[in-house]
Amino acid sequence: MGAESGISVDCPACGRRHRYAAPTYACACGAPVSPPLGAGAHPEPVVRRSWADEWVVVRCPACGLDGHWPQPELDCPCGTMLRIPVVPGANPGPADRDVPAGGTGPGLPRDWPPHDWSPHPSHIPLPRTAAAPRPSFRPLTIRTARDAVTAAGLYLRWLGFHGVVAAEQRPESGIDLRGPDVVAQVDPTTSRTSLRAVECVWLYGLHDAAAGVLFSLAGYAEDARARADELGVPLFVMDLTGTPQPVNAAADELVSSDL
Repeated sequence: MGAESGISVDCPACGRRHRYAAPTYACACGAPVSPPLGAGAHPEPVVRRSWADEWVVVRCPACGLDGHWPQPELDCPCGTMLRIPVVPGANPGPADRDVPAGGTGPGLPRDWPPHDWSPHPSHIPLPRTAAAPRPSFRPLTIRTARDAVTAAGLYLRWLGFHGVVAAEQRPESGIDLRGPDVVAQVDPTTSRTSLRAVECVWLYGLHDAAAGVLFSLAGYAEDARARADELGVPLFVMDLTGTPQPVNAAADELVSSDL
């Protein structure tokens, strides 16, 4: 995490208070960079996603380069996805660094996304029981709905599921990914994933004697999260970097298991 103590964040939907610290990224120079958060920041619920709103410009304090990194977000247990404001210009670079105004370096446009660097998880995962740790997950940047399905498939293979394939076109069942031991649905819309989606993926998993897994870009409705906890359906959220994050105990257990 970026700051050790973090800041207090109140959910405007349910009133819960959270302690949040911004993720830490790796600048091209190798120095750690964290989006600066202001005390008393007022988060906004994410009701609609757009490419421009998903990135923030953060200046590296070591080399002075402006990098584009994912907008800090917090998934409240009530089901509301919160966008955490970033303090603009709070990371001044070295005085002798000549950085082009509004750019990340010569020849790069201002809206250029990051490459292979991904944020550290915003939660403390369960201890892994495998003898050897997995290699780092290499995400796929999401620009289209098809990219979201591909990124989820890569993640399932990284978890250890073999033979995972994506449907050429989304079937009526809504199951986007299948493998011998897993079925998965990917919701790339800007609306929170519903209770019906949770129950459907659970039923298809039960029918195929496989694990049913859900991925969402906009988070989950409150009743969907409660039902997933009852049924033991792993829920993951993805940002536009294509990095899934577990949001319930079943997902934590799946990540920590040795498949």
